[in-house]
Amino acid sequence: MRSSWALRTFRADIIRIRSRVNALVAAAAGVYLLFVLAMWVLQERLIFYPQPAVHETRLPAGWHAEPVRFPTPDGFELVGILASPPHGDGSAVMYLGGNAEEVTSAAREADRLYGSRAVLLVNYRGYGASGGRPSETALVQDAVALLDWLAARPGIDPRRIAVHGRSMGSGVAVQLAAARPVRCVVLTSPFDSMVRVASEAYPWLPVAWLMRHPFDSAARAERIEAPVLILVGAGDTLVRPARSEALASRWRGPVERHTYAGYGHGDVDQAPGYDASVRAFLDGHLRPP
Repeated sequence: MRSSWALRTFRADIIRIRSRVNALVAAAAGVYLLFVLAMWVLQERLIFYPQPAVHETRLPAGWHAEPVRFPTPDGFELVGILASPPHGDGSAVMYLGGNAEEVTSAAREADRLYGSRAVLLVNYRGYGASGGRPSETALVQDAVALLDWLAARPGIDPRRIAVHGRSMGSGVAVQLAAARPVRCVVLTSPFDSMVRVASEAYPWLPVAWLMRHPFDSAARAERIEAPVLILVGAGDTLVRPARSEALASRWRGPVERHTYAGYGHGDVDQAPGYDASVRAFLDGHLRPP
């Protein structure tokens, strides 16, 4: 009798423990699924960080800023500037900034970085004074339309236009270079795929299933024949150098690389030699015919 009672008690304890474990597993699964759902719904806030408009655009001495107000087919307006040097040579650079950048603020460094070349600095949708909401598809479509507009500008040689993309902007720049015959491409802190970048940051999430803005640069790089300059901070922990190298390995055209020890994602442009590398690359590929 005593043995039978002990066995029944033991079985009851096992059932209670199993029930509690099942409840904990169900609760953990529920929390995980809620987190996954939140990442799906809120991912635009994690990818895009629109910045307010800069009230005063600073330019290098002697430069001129022409306001740009570019209408999109779906009824929004993109706002920025076309910065021109006092003695341009007909070549131009289109700059596509990072995910937390108001690009007209880059005008103050235009001469230091690009030399005597016109620079198109137009904010993404939702950034600065530009209307609309950002998305990968919209940003790429807008970039193509803006490049076409720039190529048709008086005084701009359409055969001598470079594209410079930084971080998220590299994903736009690569798709632009795949869609239009740009002369050369500069990429700062680029990646092969936003999915792979996010997977490294969130290895416990089904990122490939969640990501609505994959920015798959590697898939386009294989058909781009334009030469590319890739600039990477060796200490970059946001876009790891391996992601930049993976993109470089898929590029069809000539590839020039510079890696800067002691610099990371946000400050690689401050590395000694960074400016000179960009200018030398542009000088070599944008010279007059």
